[in-house]
Formats: sequence, structure tokens, C-alpha cells
Amino acid sequence: MKNYHIVLFLLIFSIFFAVNLNESFTNKSFTNPYVIVLGIAQDGGAPHAGCIKECCEEKWNNPTKHARVSSIGIVDPVTEESWIIDATPDFALQLTALDNQLSGIFLTHAHIGHYTGLMHLGREVMGAKEVTVYAMPRMKTFLESNGPWNQLVALNNISINEISDNVKITLNEHLSITPFLVPHRDEYSETVGYRIEGPNKSLVFIPDIDKWQKWDQDIKEVASNNNYSLLDGTFYDIDELPGRDMSEIPHPFIVETMKLLESVENKREIHFIHLNHTNPALAKNSNAQDQIKNTGFNIAQRGQAFKL
Repeated sequence: MKNYHIVLFLLIFSIFFAVNLNESFTNKSFTNPYVIVLGIAQDGGAPHAGCIKECCEEKWNNPTKHARVSSIGIVDPVTEESWIIDATPDFALQLTALDNQLSGIFLTHAHIGHYTGLMHLGREVMGAKEVTVYAMPRMKTFLESNGPWNQLVALNNISINEISDNVKITLNEHLSITPFLVPHRDEYSETVGYRIEGPNKSLVFIPDIDKWQKWDQDIKEVASNNNYSLLDGTFYDIDELPGRDMSEIPHPFIVETMKLLESVENKREIHFIHLNHTNPALAKNSNAQDQIKNTGFNIAQRGQAFKL
């Protein structure tokens, strides 16, 4: 019986250690740069504030089932530099998970899940010193003209570097990143996606966009011309939010995107991200998950790495 308890203890400890080890996403075995998924949920996360429906009910009391807000990290293990795309409400957890020097933050737009994590850089928390924040012109003006964000500028917690549509930014000798405009609800700022290039491969990240048909680019060409694509998967289909006018939140449905990209040769490297808490694709072994995988596509997972 005594040996049984020892074995049981060691088993529980090993499981606990493995789970916590997975929280540090930096992969020490990688020598090339890579992109790491830090969160896959829409702005409000999952579980979602005020939601007591089945999609969130079991998540409230089980932190292992929480889906952090959509964000990715770019890591160069050789130089020990990292960059985050979007400062989400889960910024504290996502920054810690990177386990590398933060060299900058790239913002996609001014919706709450994509920039409000900047608050952690202020005097109340980190009291950071001139963290480089890369932002488009309207996004830059929004931060500089509105509190509390302009206090981050005034106290030199952040230093805003203005970026431009389709102008490549060199991060270091191994990495570059290019912002590109996409159509979205641009109440306060532009909206951009990013193309990240490493020594061998490229990845495109588009967490928020209106219908693909509104874009002046062909998503089939974009997906085909990049090794990996992390695409807006906010809603699975039109029936997901009964009673809501879906034209007010015109994201491309996952079923639409799969139909549009069914002939793309590298669709196994197309991963849906930015899933709303109601999205059935968030539920393990759901019909939606099975349909996505059986059709040849994938769903991004927190901690997933894409070698560049």
C-alpha cells in the first residue's frame, strides 16, 4: 500500500509538472525563429463575461479549459528576442509564457481584445520603459489622444513606432514583418494583418476581417503563397448567434472560408483563430471540430509553434 501511494504521488506530480512545463511556450530545442500561439479566443475570451450558457458553464471552474484571447508571439531563440502581436486582456499571462526579452508589440487595431493589455505597461503594474509599440497612423493617434493610453506615452512607458501598409519592417537578420490593411469595423483605427518571414518560411496572421469578398486581395493566393495561415474563425456559421443581426459583425464564417479555400493545396497549414466563445469549434470532439479537420483544415491551439 505504501508503494502504491508513492507511485500515485509520482504520477500526479509528473502530470502536474508536464502541464506547468507546457505553460512556458518558448521551445529551447528550436534554433530557427518561430511563431507561437498565445491565445485563440475572440476579444472577450472563453469563458466570456456574463455567459452562463453551456459553451462557458464548464469553463468557469476549470482554468485548464480557458481559451486566452487571440495573440501570437514571434520568437528568435538565438538572439533571445520576442515580439507579441496584439496586447490582449490576457497580456500578463501571455508575456510570461514567452520567457524571452520583449522587443516590441505589434497592434492590429483598436478593438478591446487587441490593445487594452497595454495597460500592464503603465505605472500601476510594470512601469515599463519605452517598450516599442508598432501601430498604424490612426491607431497611433488614437493612443496618443485618449486616456489612459496617452499617459503611457507621456510617462515613456511606451514608444510608438508608426508603420505603413505593405512596408516591411526588419526585426533582425533572421526576421521581418509586413503589415497589410484589411477591411473591418474601423471605428477608431485601421485594421491590419501581418506577414511574418523567417529564414525559410512565412506565416500570415489575420485575426479580424470582414467578408473575404470585401478585401482587395485574393485570400486563396495569400494562403497559397505562405507556408502557414492563421485566419479569422470568429464564427462557425450564420446560426451561431440566434437573434443577432450578423451583418453588424460580418466576419467570414468558418464554413464560408473552408468552401472558398477547398482547392488550396496547403490547407492543412490553414488554422482558424480568434474564435468566439459561442463557436462550437472550441468544443473538443464537436461536430464542428470534426468537420473542420475532416475537410483538411485546422484550429489553432495555444502553445502551437510554427517554425520559420
